[in-house]
Amino acid sequence: MIGAEYITAFVTLFVIIDPIGLAPVFIALTLGESHRARLRIAFRALIIAAVLLTLFGIFGDKILAGIGISMPAFRIAGGVLLFLTALDMLFERRTKRREAQGEEHEADPETDPSVFPLATPLLAGPGAMATMILLAGREGGDWLHVVAIIAMMLLVLGCVLVMFLLATPIERALGRTGTMVVTRLLGMLLAALAIQFILDGLHGAGLMGGVPTG
Repeated sequence: MIGAEYITAFVTLFVIIDPIGLAPVFIALTLGESHRARLRIAFRALIIAAVLLTLFGIFGDKILAGIGISMPAFRIAGGVLLFLTALDMLFERRTKRREAQGEEHEADPETDPSVFPLATPLLAGPGAMATMILLAGREGGDWLHVVAIIAMMLLVLGCVLVMFLLATPIERALGRTGTMVVTRLLGMLLAALAIQFILDGLHGAGLMGGVPTG
């Protein structure tokens, strides 16, 4: 039977990664893509996110400390990059590039969102990475505990995959106009999330009256 602490770990990661909230974002970022291309993007993003979160669960604090990067700095950098993606969504630059390239965009790495922003920072963002470090660090870093935490993370990513697979039916139900409206709305929300990442980073660095962390 799964212990209460691992159920708590699952719920914590589920709330932070937010599979339900990511579904419409996935639709917006893959607007105009074929179902096959969406599957490829989804699997690539999830595999990369799983690898990143696993590495941070095992070696996270050592990785950042080893290269001299604090978690606040990591949050600020992720926020800035995410804000640029939000601008693309708001002004339909990503969609226009895809339409101009036609079928060729499926192989174009410039319009492939699987690594950025899907894998990171939306799936394996500063919050999820920090959570993996904190959760895996409990119980004195016992290996069985770390493996159980990684299993909970993979279970959450499985929930994300289910939501991504529903993207095409959801897009069909919304229609082109509905999807464009959702894309603009999510661009605004993504911009707000990016600003929140930056503010959290500034607060964590002690630049907004907080106590410096990481």
